[in-house]
Amino acid sequence: MEQSKIDALGDELYAALRGCSTLLPLTDRESDIQIEDAYHISQRMVSLRVERDGEKIVGKKIGVTSKPVQEMLGVFQPDFGFLTDAMEYPDAAEIPIAGHLIAPRAEGEIAFRLKKDLVGPGVTEADVLDATETIIPCFEIVDSRIDDWKIKIEDTVADNASCGVYVLGKNEVDPRDYDLPNLKMTVYKNGEVHSEGMGSAVQGNPLTAVAWLANTLGEFGIPFKAGEVILSGSLVPLIPVVAGDEMSLEIEGIGGCSCKFV
Repeated sequence: MEQSKIDALGDELYAALRGCSTLLPLTDRESDIQIEDAYHISQRMVSLRVERDGEKIVGKKIGVTSKPVQEMLGVFQPDFGFLTDAMEYPDAAEIPIAGHLIAPRAEGEIAFRLKKDLVGPGVTEADVLDATETIIPCFEIVDSRIDDWKIKIEDTVADNASCGVYVLGKNEVDPRDYDLPNLKMTVYKNGEVHSEGMGSAVQGNPLTAVAWLANTLGEFGIPFKAGEVILSGSLVPLIPVVAGDEMSLEIEGIGGCSCKFV
């Protein structure tokens, strides 16, 4: 895809983000779009957030890793994107929807905070564990600038992996003390149990998902950096939320996090 087209589509997605509006799926408009094109479109979109809005990249994310999420979206391979400081909310935050989000959906995740750089390709699960300082209970609130979430993999990658915002819990623990595939998460919506999931829902092991992301971004020359937060993918199905909804989650033996939508 020509650079001018990449820039134009990235500009459209940035305008949709700032205007809380949606676009027709890029895959309907550009029949020959490839994942590599989509990645470069997302880079253009994110660069505008940095250059125009003063945001800073503070991490990366992998999404669409679990079968329930893949089946809900009809996307059957992971996506990947960038986190900025403007996306992060503290535990128990009130998150505004009107004027900020379009069609938000909550995901319960395990976040990784790195203490060392990781540069793919060739990163293993052991490398990820060695480079991780702590893991953190997390909500990611995904959102889409594509009409009615009618996305294919190229659409969501171009849209910076459908990033919205994310919430980090207060408890940070050493991952070496836990059996990550067997961590159990319970998610509550408005005080009632909504869903449960295991760490193994994320490509069999959250470490596997983070290694995949490090290696995938490494092919584009993008490293993980010490201090960054890496979101490893949802353990449970996507949960649509509206103003007034309260979400909380608990990871057995670790702790939880919560947020309210206003």
